[in-house]
Amino acid sequence: MKRKTGRILSVVLVALTALLLVSCSNQQSKKYDPDKSLGSQLNYTVTGIDASSGEMGKAKKMLTAYGLKEKKWQLMPSSTAAMVSTLGKAYANKEPIVVTAFQPHWMFAKYDMKWLKDPKNVFGKVQHFSTVARNGLQDDNPGAYKLLQNFHWTISDSYSTMLKINDGMNSDKAAKQYIKSHPKKVQQFLKGVPTGHGEKIKLVYTPYDYERAVTSVVKNLLEQKGYKATTQQLDVSIMWQALASKEVDATLVAQLPVSHGAYAKKYKGQVDEVRVNLPNARIGLAVPTYMKDINSIEDLKK
Repeated sequence: MKRKTGRILSVVLVALTALLLVSCSNQQSKKYDPDKSLGSQLNYTVTGIDASSGEMGKAKKMLTAYGLKEKKWQLMPSSTAAMVSTLGKAYANKEPIVVTAFQPHWMFAKYDMKWLKDPKNVFGKVQHFSTVARNGLQDDNPGAYKLLQNFHWTISDSYSTMLKINDGMNSDKAAKQYIKSHPKKVQQFLKGVPTGHGEKIKLVYTPYDYERAVTSVVKNLLEQKGYKATTQQLDVSIMWQALASKEVDATLVAQLPVSHGAYAKKYKGQVDEVRVNLPNARIGLAVPTYMKDINSIEDLKK
């Protein structure tokens, strides 16, 4: 009963936060004015995502590190969906907005956005996504493991699948379209992978658009080779715990060394880091490019 009540309260909190973000946007509804204080135009608010995410933890430290907390700046947690919805409305009207951002994400393909420089390096350097498996998977299911060893792509590779899923396409259908339109890459992914005979493999991922896209692509590649692949969405802490306890088989979405760094350290030796599958991932703050004079986190003090 406590778990059910907790889930209900979480849903209500996200809904109320989304309404508050929309309300703030409606009250503002003015184009960005470079001659006015940015903070006053935004109620000194950075629009964030899920409070439990790695980037939100860094964003909280950022407010203190840059002296923004004493300048009345605050971080508004919401959901990823609420954040991008607020961004889309602000972008359409060329209103000011500052968001916690992460790459890869389809918003960088859909909107002209720029990262704010982080001279204090609070958000850390460029990271990567790694494939992490439970210990023993290579021995138990060497064919599926070989495909996990082979799979890697780029941020630009991921955009089409993410955008289709965001536009409402079924994730499996979007993944199959990617596979069909990239035969040379698929040939590389499947090189040396033996045909499966219904061997089971369970992939897990965290609740974000990119994570769903990449997991769907690999799931469909495994199925194409005859493996029985299933997927499950989990909170990041539960995902790492499940891998370490061998309750699940693998994930494509370990964000290292920054966002998931604490989990990698906690479970060192209890999981198998298979390979880097996507380079140049990043977290930080971003704004639309029409906010031409805002180029650094330091500029939020203006």
